[in-house]
Amino acid sequence: MPGTIDAKLAELGIALPQPAAPVANYIGFNIVGNLVVVSGQIPFVDGKIAVTGKLGAGVSVEEGQRAARICFVNLLAQVKAAAGGDLDRVKRVVRLGGFVACTPEFTQQPQVINGASDLAVAVFGEKGKHARAAVGCPALPGDAAVEVEGMFELA
Repeated sequence: MPGTIDAKLAELGIALPQPAAPVANYIGFNIVGNLVVVSGQIPFVDGKIAVTGKLGAGVSVEEGQRAARICFVNLLAQVKAAAGGDLDRVKRVVRLGGFVACTPEFTQQPQVINGASDLAVAVFGEKGKHARAAVGCPALPGDAAVEVEGMFELA
């Protein structure tokens, strides 16, 4: 039934934004066969980075999870564009890669990126379960606290 994923997003209170335009020499997504590889998305909301700073230095795990969730919403906006506007074409969330700006002592990157992973499963159910990486780094573009990239399989 067309619109199933859009209905699920509405049920979750999520409105997808326009896909973010690239800010450097790259594209927002690349389609290879039936895979869509989406460039890293930061937690943009209304043209501003919603969560900035570093985990372990003023940004809580909960704020990081919120940032990761926003990143996943932005990934979905890119995937929807790649799928010709039809998220029901997503057969599987294949992989998410999460980057967490943090102090060297911070070790809860997996818990932070759960914000994206949990939303993937909430939106897509079993098809949302994916392989993943959660990596700490010293800084991200625009002082974003989190960045998430993804790979999706389309029907």
